[in-house]
Amino acid sequence: MLRRIIKRLFITLFLLGAIGAITIIAFNLINHATYAARMYPSAADVPAEASRRVAIVFGAGLNRSGGPSPVLYDRVATAVDLYQRGLVDKLLLTGDNRFIDYNEPEAMRQTALQLGVPDGDLVLDYAGRRTYDSCYRARSIFGVERAILVTQAFHLDRAMYLCASFGIDTIGVMADRRNYATSSETWWSIREAAATMAAWLDVNILRPTPVLGEKLPIGG
Repeated sequence: MLRRIIKRLFITLFLLGAIGAITIIAFNLINHATYAARMYPSAADVPAEASRRVAIVFGAGLNRSGGPSPVLYDRVATAVDLYQRGLVDKLLLTGDNRFIDYNEPEAMRQTALQLGVPDGDLVLDYAGRRTYDSCYRARSIFGVERAILVTQAFHLDRAMYLCASFGIDTIGVMADRRNYATSSETWWSIREAAATMAAWLDVNILRPTPVLGEKLPIGG
């Protein structure tokens, strides 16, 4: 009797897991198809008529010395390309700064300065703790209505979905400027599939409110 109950429980858990996995995969495929035509592989591929006033650059971790990780550096460098091509005139650098010794936006700012962007065209969002928060605050705090999202291909689907959900008209630019470790890319893709499904839950069911504050519209 106990063996039969355990077997049924195992089968039930397996079926639930399979249904969950299929749901996640299906949502990710549909989401990618929705935004794929508005994604560009590099800044050079963005047509001039698609220009937006603001590039939103998402945080992606720091190295041990407090500088940008390779992934984060590539995002900032890609945003600088957009700026130098006249496709954007402001960079919104959004990242995590919950701890005094961890400041993604400042590391992004220093990188952009070194690459030639004037400080006056850099806007820092210190409460972009996750992609949901960054997109929510871009619209609510900084008043962004049209933007170019800058991040790696594995992250772009979720970023575009979230920003669109908060009323931002976006296109996306992939910041894959180097070959990343295969193991890292595999893990990012697996994690991102679940994170994109979680983004749907946040937008449609949970609706968490990120850290807010005084409105600081970009460009007045």
